Amino acid sequence: MSTPTASAKDTHDWSGELVAVARLRDRGSFMRIYDHFMPRLCLYLRGLGNPEAVAEDLAQESLLRLWQRAALYDPQQAAVSTWLFRIARNLHIDRIRREPHWAHVLEDGHAETDDDAVRPFTSAEDYAEHAHLKGRIDDLPATQARLMRMSYFEAKSHQEIADELAMPLGTVKSHLRRAFQRLQGQLRGAP
Repeated sequence: MSTPTASAKDTHDWSGELVAVARLRDRGSFMRIYDHFMPRLCLYLRGLGNPEAVAEDLAQESLLRLWQRAALYDPQQAAVSTWLFRIARNLHIDRIRREPHWAHVLEDGHAETDDDAVRPFTSAEDYAEHAHLKGRIDDLPATQARLMRMSYFEAKSHQEIADELAMPLGTVKSHLRRAFQRLQGQLRGAP
């Protein structure tokens, strides 16, 4: 059953909220952006291999940068979500580059796949968890696996996925919901 609230939420004008932050320093608009994007940023940053506390710190720093640089946002160049996730990604990369092993990793170049080459792992356990999750996603039906990768590894919004694949938004959400439920079931039953 489709509710008006759900469709209203999907069409929320984040650009308008960010313009209000830029022009009026509107704290209410900023808090709406914060409340909506903070959990999504944390999920994205954890997906990049950051421990939960680090992911939260980077997400908060991303939102602080959004507040500070709101006047630089150009709605013609990117969606608010794209701009904000790019800020988070850049902060993540900066953090990784400050780590002492960064140069050594680049020199060794022992990545097994292109996906592994761009994803930093801070421990063998992180790599094992990533490989396990990636394998579980690969076991999903092809459409569900593709949508999960786009949503969680590429940090695309449901609307961006729907637009890119020319699929109805409701179909994207249904596939992702089923994929997530199947993945949860697989991970609960995993040894």
